[in-house]
Amino acid sequence: QVQLVESGGGLVQAGDSLRLSCAASGFAFMRTTMGWFRQAPGEERKLVASISSIAFSTYYADSVKGRFIISRDNAKNTVYLQMNSMNPDDTGVYYCAAKTRSDRYDRWGQGTQVTVSS
Repeated sequence: QVQLVESGGGLVQAGDSLRLSCAASGFAFMRTTMGWFRQAPGEERKLVASISSIAFSTYYADSVKGRFIISRDNAKNTVYLQMNSMNPDDTGVYYCAAKTRSDRYDRWGQGTQVTVSS
């Protein structure tokens, strides 16, 4: 079955860096667009970054451009989110997601908590 397992969350201070990982299984990872979403307390889940399957084209939300880097290792079926120069607004639960059968994100991980203290 499809599984997305996030890891790497935690508590950091403003200005610190953190790298999230998402290990995928149960689908054709190398042909699938992957994304990272963030859900802050009291807010809806929002797309932070995505990476396509073939050309490795990337998208970043304006709030993280220049600070976050999404990457993937198709040999390891893993997608990463490198977060640099973090600030308290980056706090939230980060979810890994995949577009496995449609043009929408239809598979989700369980989420990993990231907290940035000021």
